[in-house]
Amino acid sequence: MTAPLPLLVFAGSSRAQSWNRKLARVAADTARAAGAQVTHLELADFDLPLYNGDLEARGFPRDAIRLKEIFLAHPAWLVVSPEYNGSYTGLLKNTIDWASRPVAGDPLWANGGKPFASKVVGMLSASPGALGGLRSLSHLAPLLMNLQCWVSPKQFALSRAAEAFDAEGGLTTDASRAGVQAVVDQVLWAAGKFQA
Repeated sequence: MTAPLPLLVFAGSSRAQSWNRKLARVAADTARAAGAQVTHLELADFDLPLYNGDLEARGFPRDAIRLKEIFLAHPAWLVVSPEYNGSYTGLLKNTIDWASRPVAGDPLWANGGKPFASKVVGMLSASPGALGGLRSLSHLAPLLMNLQCWVSPKQFALSRAAEAFDAEGGLTTDASRAGVQAVVDQVLWAAGKFQA
């Protein structure tokens, strides 16, 4: 019997009532039900200043190393991206910027792309608008591919997010649940093939 696939789930928001954090919880539950070993990350738990080369020169943040370790340990990811001004959030970009920096003098992390290379990544988004944050995903995909991630062709954008969740945080429609399931299934399938 093969071990469950380690899958990382995180949202590019730290807002308490974020629709994208709610969607990340749904995606994590869906992946667990599909047999994945899920790590659900909250970016608010990491103390990362806004990336600045001068700060980096004074010492690499411990939480950036923690992120590198977590990213590296998971062959598959689900990234849930809010849409700010038609793109992904500053929080998400800052997280990726720190995690992709090489660490001078550290043989393990001398290659900044190591935590990203060959990861299978599924993308989801949620927005109160009609497009569901889809434009953020169109910007996020090239960023992840530039870091040598394999981005799942299936995506899911949850529109009208303010009405999309029930009181327990679940999705209210079969179509929405199927959209999340399709991304999860493709990511787990592809990651299984890459691991074989």
